[in-house]
Amino acid sequence: MNNITVGLKKFLANKNTVTIVGVIAAIVVLYIFYNWRVQQATHPITVPYALQEINPSTQITEDMVGETQVPPAMLKSEVVRSKQQVIDKYARADTVIPQGSLFYQSVVVEKDQLPDSIILDYPKGYVLYYMTVNITTTYSNSIYPGNYIDLYFKATYASSTDENDPNNGKVMVGRLLENVKVLAVRDANGKNVFSNVEENSVPAMLIFAVPEEHYILLKKAGYLKNYSTELSPVPTAESLKTNPGDLKLSSNDIKDFINSVTVWTDGME
Repeated sequence: MNNITVGLKKFLANKNTVTIVGVIAAIVVLYIFYNWRVQQATHPITVPYALQEINPSTQITEDMVGETQVPPAMLKSEVVRSKQQVIDKYARADTVIPQGSLFYQSVVVEKDQLPDSIILDYPKGYVLYYMTVNITTTYSNSIYPGNYIDLYFKATYASSTDENDPNNGKVMVGRLLENVKVLAVRDANGKNVFSNVEENSVPAMLIFAVPEEHYILLKKAGYLKNYSTELSPVPTAESLKTNPGDLKLSSNDIKDFINSVTVWTDGME
């Protein structure tokens, strides 16, 4: 054992020998690293591709997606690498994905990123209503898509010329509709307020859908300028429930008032 130790010390004491060993070790390391890089560059990777042409705003289903193997060197950074990252997403609204094409991150989007996403998910027979709001009426931008709100109505009795009219100057305030689901919150340019938090977009409109009879009632309420009417959204905790309540009219008295000072027509207001 001592002879081996002595021999090893002499071997390591020889500078030429140590240099040669170091060079050989470096060559081995470089060779291993080079081979690893070659394997990384040439070993095929499985990626998803389109089995058929996919039109703009179309939901990408499993039967539209196949898998193929391509060398990593052919892939750009934005190529989607996993089939699971494509299925149930949507093709961007301004893009056709050709048959046989790989999927790119820039053309595969979530449903709420589509400009027309709000027309894809509300009950048949409902009508979209755009309600003008601001940072104050949205409680410092605290109303989000998917939240539920109640709509409160305010009107001032000031249209009578009779000074003895007991209603002159009185204010009517009450809840008109409840359990209204917010579909979108848009800024003055129609952009999703929450699509990019860093932009600090200011809300300008809430978009929701209501039955046609309620839509007409809301439009009538908005036209009652002589009564200084206002519609105000009030957020609720309804969205936290497992089964949120149905949208419904809260006050027949307010409904009757609105209808009493407007004229019914067969068409939209």
